[in-house]
Amino acid sequence: MINPVCWFEIYVDDVERAKAFYQDVFNAVLERIETPDGSNIEMWAFGSDMESYGATGTIVRMPGMAAGGNSVIVYFSCEDCLNEEQKVVAAGGKVIQPKMSIGEHGRISLVSDTEGNITGLHSSQ
Repeated sequence: MINPVCWFEIYVDDVERAKAFYQDVFNAVLERIETPDGSNIEMWAFGSDMESYGATGTIVRMPGMAAGGNSVIVYFSCEDCLNEEQKVVAAGGKVIQPKMSIGEHGRISLVSDTEGNITGLHSSQ
C-alpha cells in the first residue's frame, strides 16, 4: 500500500525566527522554494530524499486538543524526545506535553515552536 501522506506546511509569521528554530532543534537544512507565479509566498523546505518519499501519521483524539485550529500535528523523529525538548526551550519554544510512553510504539512529546505551532517529537526510547 502506498503511503498517502506526502507533504506538510507549518505556517509562520516570522520566517527567519522559525527557520532558526527548526534548524537549531532538528539540525535541519531548509532550502528556499521559489514560487513560479511571482507571488509573495515565502517557502522554505526541509531537505528530503525522494527515494524514501512519504510520511506516516494517525488520527487522534486527545483531551485538551480540540479539532480545528491546531488539530493537525506533524511528528519529527529523534533519538530521544528529552534531548529535543531541551533544544526546543533553548530555541524559544515550549514543551506542551513532556515525553510520555505510547507503549510498544515508543515515546512522544508535544512542543510549540516560536510561532505557536504545535508539533510532535517521536523516539523509540
